[in-house]
Amino acid sequence: MIRSSTAPYGVALLRVSLGILFLAHVALKVFVFTIPGFVGYFASLHLPPIMAYATIALELFGGVALILGIYAPWVAIPLALELLGTIALVHGANGWLFTNKGGGWEYPAFWSLSLLVLSLLGDGAWALRPAVAAAD
Repeated sequence: MIRSSTAPYGVALLRVSLGILFLAHVALKVFVFTIPGFVGYFASLHLPPIMAYATIALELFGGVALILGIYAPWVAIPLALELLGTIALVHGANGWLFTNKGGGWEYPAFWSLSLLVLSLLGDGAWALRPAVAAAD
C-alpha cells in the first residue's frame, strides 16, 4: 500500500535528487572532460558532434526541469532513454559493475530505472508545472 500522506514528498525527493545528479553529470562533462574533450569522445564512438552538444543540453535542461518540477514525468523519459543509450554504446561492454574499467552498466541501469519510476509516479510535491493535475 502506498502511504498517500507522504508519497508526494518521497516523489519530490526522488525528482530533485535525480535532477541534481544530472547537473553534476553536466558539470563533469564541462569542467573535467571539457566540452571539446566530450565532443572528441563522441567522435571516438563514431557519433556526430551535435549529439555531444545535445546530450549536454538534455542533461542541463532536464536536470533543472526535474529540480523545479516542470513536467517532470515527461522530462524523465528522454533522460532515461539517454542513459539506456550509454549502456548500449559505452557501459554495456564494460560488464555489470560500475567500478570496472570504463564503468559498467549497473549505475546507468539503476539511474534509468529510477527515471522510469519517476515518470510513473508523477511530479510529487512542490512541482512548479505539474505534468498531471493533482487528484481532488
